[in-house]
Amino acid sequence: MNTKTRIAALVLGAGMIAAPAALFAQGPPPPPPPGYGQRGWDAPPPEFTRNIQRQGYRDGMYGAQKDFENHRRPTVMNRDEYRNYRGPDRRAYQSAFQRGYNAWWGHQRGPGGPRPY
Repeated sequence: MNTKTRIAALVLGAGMIAAPAALFAQGPPPPPPPGYGQRGWDAPPPEFTRNIQRQGYRDGMYGAQKDFENHRRPTVMNRDEYRNYRGPDRRAYQSAFQRGYNAWWGHQRGPGGPRPY
């Protein structure tokens, strides 16, 4: 290896080490945007104070998303989780499930959003 080749290898090697170091020298990340961490459109409503209600709402959101992905009609009765729930307080779970299901579809159907199949 001649001298020019060695110098070039050293310069390139130093550049590869310096580049990642320069990334960390930029300082901390910017602060989160205003409103970050507050309730989003998909959060259970504040009146759902019981775990069974919050779980039903989340399950309804998830079920609606799955129906959309699988090109199924947006009908809450399509969901086994809704029809076959046998846990504690079935009425509260199903009511919350339906609200979550409808909220997901309502959000997706916003201006120009997807339409049901």
